[in-house]
Amino acid sequence: MTLALDIFRALADATRLRIVALLRSMELSVGELAQVLGQSQPRVSRHVKILVDAGLAERRKEGSWVFVALCRDAATAPVVAALDAWAKIESDHWAVADAARLTAVRADRASAAASWFEAHADQWDAIRSLHVAESQVEAAMQAALGDQPLGTLIDIGTGTGRMLELFGTRAAHALGIDRSSEMLRLARVKLAGRGNTELRQADLYALPMADGEADVAILHHVLHYAQQPGAAIGEAARVLAPGGRLLIVDFASHDREELRQRDAHVRLGFGDAQVEGWFANAGLRMARLDTLEGGELTVKLWLGRKTGDVHEKAKAA
Repeated sequence: MTLALDIFRALADATRLRIVALLRSMELSVGELAQVLGQSQPRVSRHVKILVDAGLAERRKEGSWVFVALCRDAATAPVVAALDAWAKIESDHWAVADAARLTAVRADRASAAASWFEAHADQWDAIRSLHVAESQVEAAMQAALGDQPLGTLIDIGTGTGRMLELFGTRAAHALGIDRSSEMLRLARVKLAGRGNTELRQADLYALPMADGEADVAILHHVLHYAQQPGAAIGEAARVLAPGGRLLIVDFASHDREELRQRDAHVRLGFGDAQVEGWFANAGLRMARLDTLEGGELTVKLWLGRKTGDVHEKAKAA
């Protein structure tokens, strides 16, 4: 009864109901929530605190930014179901306006990242040198994936195509996707003559593959640019066959705030528990975890394996 009272008290405010609706769409910073709601950041922070105290939202600090997400547990599910049911009975004029402003926030994020990529496409490989030598990272990736054939490989956010260059020869079919046409232009030069390799302009949240079509997926220094890392991992898991593997290479949590402004990093690295939680939500289990210290930033390798019968794909063929 105490939990129910806390939840109903927290939801007894129109702004907090709007925040819950927005967080169902994506994780947002307090500043972005303030932008969508048309309210001051201190006021929005107070509303967020009430939702957090009631167990409906969770707050996570990254540098000077505070990100807010809807909790994923048994207490939140009935609230979401009730809101959906009530929306069918009575329309909400705020929902339409908030959705439009949320679209603008997404566009601002995407535009900032895309502009940076276009301006720095020819420097992309060099920018990855903030950490231990790339040769060490690539050796660790080789060890994580092993020596066996890779089957169908997808490199998500392929950039200049280095991962396809490195692992593509071990794949029956290799697909690289990127949103930047300039990046793909550079990758096509690097991968010319690879008959098993395909490059496509696409979004990491809408991969151009059917469910269960891939055997290995790679996110190499891509996730810290993602607006919704959990959704990106979920989409990668969708295209993996049972037993398929997702290898994420990215930075451990850090406080290099200048990377957000200078290099358009949306996230300042990730924690092991955070990634493992996203894996679990996507139907993946943590199969391997490696840490590469040295340089200015620590590099992490997280290898997830999709749960299910590894032989199901062969049986269905």
